[in-house]
Amino acid sequence: MQLVSKTQLPRIKHRTAALVYFFISGFGYSTWASRIPAVQHQLHINEAQLGAALLAAPVGVLVTVPFSSNLLNKYSSKSIIIFGAVFYNIVLALLSFVTQLWQLWVLLFCFGSSRNILNLSMNAQGVEVQQLYENSIITTFHAMWSTAGFAGAAVGYFFVLSGLPLSTHFITVSILLLVLSIIFYQNIFYIRREAPPQRKKIFVWPHKSLLVFALIAFASMACENVMYDWSAIFFQKAIITTKETATAAFVLYMVCMTTGRLLGDKFVRKIGMVKILRYSGALILAGLLLASLLPYIITASIGFVLIGFGISCIIPLVFNLAGNTKGMSSGTAIASVSVISYFGFLAIPPAVGFVAQAVGMRWSFCMMSVFGLAIILLASIIKSEQ
Repeated sequence: MQLVSKTQLPRIKHRTAALVYFFISGFGYSTWASRIPAVQHQLHINEAQLGAALLAAPVGVLVTVPFSSNLLNKYSSKSIIIFGAVFYNIVLALLSFVTQLWQLWVLLFCFGSSRNILNLSMNAQGVEVQQLYENSIITTFHAMWSTAGFAGAAVGYFFVLSGLPLSTHFITVSILLLVLSIIFYQNIFYIRREAPPQRKKIFVWPHKSLLVFALIAFASMACENVMYDWSAIFFQKAIITTKETATAAFVLYMVCMTTGRLLGDKFVRKIGMVKILRYSGALILAGLLLASLLPYIITASIGFVLIGFGISCIIPLVFNLAGNTKGMSSGTAIASVSVISYFGFLAIPPAVGFVAQAVGMRWSFCMMSVFGLAIILLASIIKSEQ
């Protein structure tokens, strides 16, 4: 058995702490996503109303991007990450008490804002900890996010079956995640600045060298957040299944995303980032077409498997490339790419609700397949040495 040296121990502690915060983000968001149908039922709203309400979360994300970028440019990611985690989990608990549509709007705006602060700071942590290692470890952070997402979806499935109140589910999760935030905060990696940072613009538009990565991230985040917001409802409305089967389909998607991220670093070393991005787009394209054009439990489930594997490695690789851009801090570079990528988060999931209300859930998912094609085309223009 190989022993861990004293020189290796600090970086392992930093890596573990970063992994825990990725877990907190993934588990919290999956907890919310697994119970969206319950919130819709609780408020007695249709798909168009739900789609409009879901718009509030990405608006919160987008509004907070410049603010988060400025904070990460001025302070260490360690200084920001704990605030994001606490804010995030408080809002998650409050979401279970909504009784009116306007309350859902307000809380989802706050949920998106807190999630953005947490996610940008933890991704900056991931890039900074990666620099302590020679081999690629970046997709393992996002694998932890997906593992947490899977676990959160599984716990959500348990609460659906148990019939316990939504508030019991959300409050229990929030308390546990807050405890984890406090326990592991002391081991978060801290980079001391040698000199005060130069004053920079609050709103950072991606440099042209980052634009192709930002557009790929836009397409990927559009698909990813549609799956979080609408996958369970797709199974219920397009395939006509029970809520238990719909939740299980979301869990299946999360399992495949998690598996893809666990294997991601190995494939990066074997075939390179560009090929992974191309293959990922192809899987997303095939999965969305299969699920929407053949709306049966087996074929749609296979489609969800392909989509999960396709989405799994895109954001980790894009954020890693952006975070290593010279002349820019990792947090600022990631926030810069996020300016465009979060527009996919902002506009596309709510649009699915409006399209579904007009022509049906099947066709709204079918139209999403264009983003898989876009990823293939955009990846094809990246230099092979990237």
